[in-house]
Amino acid sequence: MTIQQLEYIVALDTYRRFVAASEACFVTQPTLTIQVKKLEEEMGGLIFDRGKSPIQPTPLGKKVIAKAREVLTSFHQLEDMVKDEHSSLKGNFKLAVIPTLAPYLLPLFLKHFTEKYPEAHFQIHEMQSEDIIHALKQGTLDLAILVTPLNDTDIREIPMFQEPFLVYTSESHAFYKKKLIKSDEVTPDDLWLLNEGHCFRNQVLNICHNMSGINRQMGFSYESGSIETLKNMVNANLGYTLVPELAVLNEKNNPKVKRFVAPEPTREVSIVVHKGFSKETLLEKLREEVIAVLPQNITTSRKFKKIDWR
Repeated sequence: MTIQQLEYIVALDTYRRFVAASEACFVTQPTLTIQVKKLEEEMGGLIFDRGKSPIQPTPLGKKVIAKAREVLTSFHQLEDMVKDEHSSLKGNFKLAVIPTLAPYLLPLFLKHFTEKYPEAHFQIHEMQSEDIIHALKQGTLDLAILVTPLNDTDIREIPMFQEPFLVYTSESHAFYKKKLIKSDEVTPDDLWLLNEGHCFRNQVLNICHNMSGINRQMGFSYESGSIETLKNMVNANLGYTLVPELAVLNEKNNPKVKRFVAPEPTREVSIVVHKGFSKETLLEKLREEVIAVLPQNITTSRKFKKIDWR
């Protein structure tokens, strides 16, 4: 049994096809097939049922693959510990960011970070929170930036900042004439929401009161996967929505943007990794660079009410 063989069966479990698994492992299909068969012979039983399409792990295979993932995680941790140079950042890292953060946060810090640490290369994916959690546990992601707490013992959270929720209102809505909005004034009537699967949607609903009538007064309902689409609906003089502060960072003087009365509802933004992740220098420097580019009102201490999504 070798580390390479364990990597092959984990890849085959992930992709469920020999061609895709071999490509992911940068070997030929015959090479992967032979090594998997050798491991099965050593185990004295089949790891995969090849009679199904796509192939499926056998009951024995599920146990072997689960243990293989643990072994590979420990092996890569050992590699990282040996290779990690505290004076610099090197390597290729798979980074995921949730859709309600990616278009606003990444442009603020990414260019400067990569210029400062040119040997750190990020492969960036925009993913929803539940998919990120799954990928971290599967080992297909190195780290992510999303909203916490996750309350997951397999995931380590490194909090960075509290981002306020703001109201983005049309001129025809009653909120437009207000300077500050109270949380208990936020109801589903005339409220535009992100569609299901977004943690931001769950947080908005947790802020809302009287959940009985989403968009009832407008005579139709609409849900989007984009905060920018929701803002455009509001700009068409239809209702209002809630947005994270970074989404309106360049609209400080826009009268459609309203703050909440203190304590402001906020979301906690964190770097998250699998509990076994050992690149401490990367986590430390990434957190430093993100915080350095944020507006002072986000990073300074203030009264807030953290809104959970799980």
